Amino acid sequence: MELVAEKQGRVDKLLAEALPQYSRAAIAKLFETDNIMLDGKVVKPGHKVREGAVITADLSPLQQEQQIVDLPILYEDDDIVVIDKPAGIISHARGRYWYEPSVASFVRAKVANATGDRAGIVHRLDRATSGVMVCAKNETATKYLQKQFAARSVSKTYVAILEQTPKEPEAVIDAPIERNPKLPSTFRVGANGKEAQTHYIITKTYEDGRCMVLFTPKTGRTHQLRVHALFIGCPIVGDTLYSKKVADRLYLHAKSITLRLPSGEEKTFSSELPESFNA
Repeated sequence: MELVAEKQGRVDKLLAEALPQYSRAAIAKLFETDNIMLDGKVVKPGHKVREGAVITADLSPLQQEQQIVDLPILYEDDDIVVIDKPAGIISHARGRYWYEPSVASFVRAKVANATGDRAGIVHRLDRATSGVMVCAKNETATKYLQKQFAARSVSKTYVAILEQTPKEPEAVIDAPIERNPKLPSTFRVGANGKEAQTHYIITKTYEDGRCMVLFTPKTGRTHQLRVHALFIGCPIVGDTLYSKKVADRLYLHAKSITLRLPSGEEKTFSSELPESFNA
């Protein structure tokens, strides 16, 4: 595709305006794979373009079908579909994982007028985390659910196995979380971070010093449970991003979620604990 710039500006913004059918993440993917050129030369997203310049874009990567994986469904109606997400599956495609199967690619066929790579996604679970994930099937349901998450009126519980047993059998971890500037893909407790609270209660202890806990996050920060567990000196088993100790998986499972459906009914959805947690 060739696009003649009708005004000056950044090449990525001009493309986003000219191709509204694609998400910003999709446009970014084209730059990552060197599919955007100006005068025969590959350009970066921030490149300034003059009026009248011709931008050449190879859109073929966006026109290929993303892979789809069949996922277990816990519940479905006209507005939502609740997935029992296995560990290892990403919530939605991004960056170099564009063609990888995801929850978003699975529910896309169920979403009315789906656009972008995150259609239907109203909250997310980390790739390594398993368990309950609620998706919306239309725009009205999406906005309705997003408001509940934003207002913190959604109740979520997680089960985790920790490397050590906390001193207190039950407590609230109240520690702000910020991005780690030394390793931007991770987070840490820091004075400049956003408020974050996690309630935990120990439900089982093991002879080797490990324990099983039930986490109830009061806020929903990225990596909150993993960062808070590390903060109290009891990282989650298998969390190689924060503790570097290898296991067969990250032992964090989204056990249940309680929210109000677009119909007005309050409902709780639960996922069985994976067999490995009881091994």
